[in-house]
Amino acid sequence: MSDYTARRVMMVDTQVRPSDVTKFPIIEAMLSVPREAFVPADRSEAAYVGENVPLAPGRVVLEARTLAKMLDALDIQPGELVLDIGCGLGYSAAVIARMAEAVVAVEEDETLAAGATAALTAQGVDNAVVMVATLAAGAPKHGPYDAITLQGGVETLPEALLAQLKEGGRIGAVFMEGALGKVKIGYKEGGRITWRFAFNATAPVLPGFAVARSFAL
Repeated sequence: MSDYTARRVMMVDTQVRPSDVTKFPIIEAMLSVPREAFVPADRSEAAYVGENVPLAPGRVVLEARTLAKMLDALDIQPGELVLDIGCGLGYSAAVIARMAEAVVAVEEDETLAAGATAALTAQGVDNAVVMVATLAAGAPKHGPYDAITLQGGVETLPEALLAQLKEGGRIGAVFMEGALGKVKIGYKEGGRITWRFAFNATAPVLPGFAVARSFAL
Protein backbone atom coordinates (compact mmCIF):
# COMPACT_ATOMS: atom_id res chain seq x y z
CA MET A 1 0.00 0.00 0.00
CA SER A 2 1.54 3.31 -1.04
CA ASP A 3 1.77 6.18 1.41
CA TYR A 4 -0.92 8.08 -0.53
CA THR A 5 -3.20 5.03 -0.59
CA ALA A 6 -2.86 4.77 3.17
CA ARG A 7 -3.64 8.48 3.53
CA ARG A 8 -6.70 8.05 1.32
CA VAL A 9 -8.01 5.25 3.54
CA MET A 10 -7.32 7.38 6.62
CA MET A 11 -9.12 10.37 5.05
CA VAL A 12 -12.21 8.25 4.44
CA ASP A 13 -12.05 6.61 7.89
CA THR A 14 -11.44 9.82 9.87
CA GLN A 15 -13.09 12.59 7.80
CA VAL A 16 -15.83 10.99 5.70
CA ARG A 17 -17.32 8.02 7.56
CA PRO A 18 -17.55 9.82 10.96
CA SER A 19 -19.60 12.54 9.18
CA ASP A 20 -22.41 10.00 8.60
CA VAL A 21 -21.53 9.48 4.94
CA THR A 22 -22.35 5.83 4.33
CA LYS A 23 -23.36 5.63 0.65
CA PHE A 24 -21.04 3.09 -0.96
CA PRO A 25 -20.54 4.98 -4.27
CA ILE A 26 -19.16 8.02 -2.39
CA ILE A 27 -16.87 5.93 -0.18
CA GLU A 28 -15.67 3.96 -3.21
CA ALA A 29 -15.02 7.10 -5.25
CA MET A 30 -13.08 8.79 -2.46
CA LEU A 31 -10.99 5.67 -1.87
CA SER A 32 -10.27 5.39 -5.61
CA VAL A 33 -9.54 8.94 -6.77
CA PRO A 34 -5.96 10.05 -5.90
CA ARG A 35 -6.59 13.48 -4.38
CA GLU A 36 -2.85 14.26 -4.55
CA ALA A 37 -3.09 14.19 -8.38
CA PHE A 38 -5.59 17.08 -8.33
CA VAL A 39 -3.77 19.63 -6.16
CA PRO A 40 -0.78 21.82 -7.11
CA ALA A 41 2.43 19.74 -7.09
CA ASP A 42 3.87 21.73 -4.19
CA ARG A 43 0.76 20.97 -2.10
CA SER A 44 0.53 17.21 -2.66
CA GLU A 45 1.67 16.62 0.94
CA ALA A 46 -1.38 18.59 2.12
CA ALA A 47 -3.85 16.76 -0.13
CA TYR A 48 -5.34 14.67 2.66
CA VAL A 49 -5.48 17.14 5.55
CA GLY A 50 -8.98 17.73 6.88
CA GLU A 51 -9.37 21.22 5.48
CA ASN A 52 -9.76 23.10 2.20
CA VAL A 53 -6.58 22.91 0.07
CA PRO A 54 -5.59 26.21 -1.66
CA LEU A 55 -5.42 26.06 -5.47
CA ALA A 56 -5.17 29.72 -6.51
CA PRO A 57 -6.12 33.05 -4.90
CA GLY A 58 -9.60 32.58 -3.47
CA ARG A 59 -9.89 29.04 -4.86
CA VAL A 60 -9.67 25.74 -3.01
CA VAL A 61 -10.30 22.02 -3.23
CA LEU A 62 -13.16 21.56 -0.75
CA GLU A 63 -12.24 19.48 2.27
CA ALA A 64 -13.22 15.82 1.85
CA ARG A 65 -15.92 16.01 4.53
CA THR A 66 -17.67 18.94 2.81
CA LEU A 67 -17.64 17.34 -0.64
CA ALA A 68 -18.67 13.92 0.68
CA LYS A 69 -21.59 15.26 2.74
CA MET A 70 -22.76 17.44 -0.16
CA LEU A 71 -22.69 14.46 -2.54
CA ASP A 72 -24.46 12.35 0.10
CA ALA A 73 -27.27 14.90 0.30
CA LEU A 74 -27.48 15.23 -3.50
CA ASP A 75 -27.78 11.42 -3.89
CA ILE A 76 -26.33 11.32 -7.41
CA GLN A 77 -27.44 8.28 -9.42
CA PRO A 78 -25.52 6.27 -12.07
CA GLY A 79 -27.59 7.53 -15.01
CA GLU A 80 -27.39 11.23 -14.17
CA LEU A 81 -25.70 14.21 -15.82
CA VAL A 82 -23.96 16.54 -13.36
CA LEU A 83 -22.72 20.13 -13.75
CA ASP A 84 -19.67 20.83 -11.56
CA ILE A 85 -19.02 24.57 -11.18
CA GLY A 86 -15.52 25.73 -10.21
CA CYS A 87 -13.88 22.34 -10.63
CA GLY A 88 -10.39 23.70 -10.00
CA LEU A 89 -7.89 20.98 -10.92
CA GLY A 90 -10.68 18.44 -11.35
CA TYR A 91 -10.84 16.48 -8.07
CA SER A 92 -14.58 16.94 -7.59
CA ALA A 93 -15.26 16.07 -11.23
CA ALA A 94 -13.19 12.88 -10.90
CA VAL A 95 -15.10 11.83 -7.77
CA ILE A 96 -18.52 12.63 -9.26
CA ALA A 97 -17.59 10.89 -12.53
CA ARG A 98 -17.39 7.59 -10.61
CA MET A 99 -20.98 8.06 -9.43
CA ALA A 100 -22.75 9.66 -12.41
CA GLU A 101 -23.21 8.97 -16.11
CA ALA A 102 -21.23 12.07 -17.06
CA VAL A 103 -19.88 15.32 -15.62
CA VAL A 104 -19.61 18.73 -17.30
CA ALA A 105 -17.05 20.67 -15.25
CA VAL A 106 -16.78 24.45 -15.63
CA GLU A 107 -13.63 26.42 -14.77
CA GLU A 108 -12.94 30.05 -15.70
CA ASP A 109 -9.26 30.06 -14.65
CA GLU A 110 -7.58 28.81 -17.83
CA THR A 111 -4.52 27.49 -15.99
CA LEU A 112 -6.69 25.47 -13.60
CA ALA A 113 -8.87 24.25 -16.48
CA ALA A 114 -5.85 23.02 -18.44
CA GLY A 115 -4.53 21.31 -15.31
CA ALA A 116 -7.92 19.68 -14.70
CA THR A 117 -8.11 18.33 -18.24
CA ALA A 118 -4.58 16.94 -17.95
CA ALA A 119 -5.22 15.36 -14.53
CA LEU A 120 -8.52 13.80 -15.57
CA THR A 121 -6.93 12.40 -18.74
CA ALA A 122 -3.96 11.03 -16.77
CA GLN A 123 -6.37 9.26 -14.40
CA GLY A 124 -8.37 7.77 -17.26
CA VAL A 125 -11.56 9.67 -16.41
CA ASP A 126 -13.36 9.55 -19.76
CA ASN A 127 -16.86 10.67 -18.72
CA ALA A 128 -15.95 14.18 -17.52
CA VAL A 129 -15.26 17.19 -19.73
CA VAL A 130 -13.81 20.53 -18.62
CA MET A 131 -15.26 23.67 -20.19
CA VAL A 132 -13.51 27.05 -19.92
CA ALA A 133 -16.31 29.51 -19.16
CA THR A 134 -17.45 32.07 -16.62
CA LEU A 135 -18.48 30.07 -13.54
CA ALA A 136 -21.74 31.96 -13.07
CA ALA A 137 -22.75 31.23 -16.69
CA GLY A 138 -22.52 27.45 -16.28
CA ALA A 139 -22.71 25.34 -19.44
CA PRO A 140 -26.26 25.69 -20.77
CA LYS A 141 -25.64 23.98 -24.12
CA HIS A 142 -24.97 20.63 -22.40
CA GLY A 143 -27.90 20.90 -19.97
CA PRO A 144 -30.33 20.61 -18.41
CA TYR A 145 -28.65 18.75 -15.54
CA ASP A 146 -29.91 16.27 -12.97
CA ALA A 147 -27.62 17.81 -10.35
CA ILE A 148 -25.38 20.86 -9.99
CA THR A 149 -22.50 21.20 -7.52
CA LEU A 150 -20.52 24.34 -6.67
CA GLN A 151 -16.94 23.81 -5.51
CA GLY A 152 -16.71 26.93 -3.37
CA GLY A 153 -18.81 29.41 -1.46
CA VAL A 154 -21.70 31.49 -2.80
CA GLU A 155 -23.62 34.46 -1.49
CA THR A 156 -26.08 34.51 -4.37
CA LEU A 157 -26.92 32.20 -7.27
CA PRO A 158 -27.69 33.61 -10.73
CA GLU A 159 -30.97 32.64 -12.37
CA ALA A 160 -29.02 31.66 -15.51
CA LEU A 161 -27.41 28.84 -13.52
CA LEU A 162 -30.56 27.71 -11.74
CA ALA A 163 -32.30 27.55 -15.13
CA GLN A 164 -29.86 24.78 -16.17
CA LEU A 165 -31.28 22.42 -13.52
CA LYS A 166 -33.82 19.84 -14.70
CA GLU A 167 -37.26 19.76 -13.16
CA GLY A 168 -36.84 17.39 -10.20
CA GLY A 169 -33.09 18.11 -10.12
CA ARG A 170 -30.92 19.05 -7.13
CA ILE A 171 -28.25 21.69 -6.56
CA GLY A 172 -25.76 21.86 -3.68
CA ALA A 173 -23.78 24.90 -2.56
CA VAL A 174 -21.97 26.39 0.45
CA PHE A 175 -23.86 29.60 1.28
CA MET A 176 -21.48 31.99 3.03
CA GLU A 177 -22.60 34.66 5.49
CA GLY A 178 -19.43 36.42 6.57
CA ALA A 179 -17.03 33.78 7.93
CA LEU A 180 -19.78 31.21 8.50
CA GLY A 181 -21.30 28.95 5.89
CA LYS A 182 -24.12 26.49 5.47
CA VAL A 183 -24.43 23.85 2.79
CA LYS A 184 -27.94 23.87 1.41
CA ILE A 185 -29.51 21.56 -1.14
CA GLY A 186 -32.02 23.04 -3.58
CA TYR A 187 -34.78 20.94 -5.14
CA LYS A 188 -36.42 22.14 -8.37
CA GLU A 189 -40.16 21.60 -8.30
CA GLY A 190 -42.63 23.42 -10.52
CA GLY A 191 -39.82 25.55 -11.90
CA ARG A 192 -38.91 26.87 -8.45
CA ILE A 193 -36.03 25.95 -6.14
CA THR A 194 -36.80 24.96 -2.55
CA TRP A 195 -33.73 25.09 -0.29
CA ARG A 196 -33.07 22.80 2.68
CA PHE A 197 -30.25 23.10 5.21
CA ALA A 198 -27.81 20.16 5.08
CA PHE A 199 -24.80 20.99 7.32
CA ASN A 200 -22.29 23.70 8.24
CA ALA A 201 -19.12 24.24 6.17
CA THR A 202 -16.98 27.11 4.90
CA ALA A 203 -15.32 27.98 1.60
CA PRO A 204 -14.11 31.13 -0.15
CA VAL A 205 -16.81 32.70 -2.32
CA LEU A 206 -16.39 31.77 -5.99
CA PRO A 207 -15.89 34.57 -8.53
CA GLY A 208 -19.27 35.78 -9.78
CA PHE A 209 -21.21 34.53 -6.74
CA ALA A 210 -20.68 37.42 -4.31
CA VAL A 211 -23.49 39.84 -3.51
CA ALA A 212 -22.84 43.25 -5.06
CA ARG A 213 -22.26 45.64 -2.18
CA SER A 214 -23.28 49.27 -2.34
CA PHE A 215 -21.08 51.73 -0.50
CA ALA A 216 -22.86 54.59 1.22
CA LEU A 217 -20.85 57.75 1.86
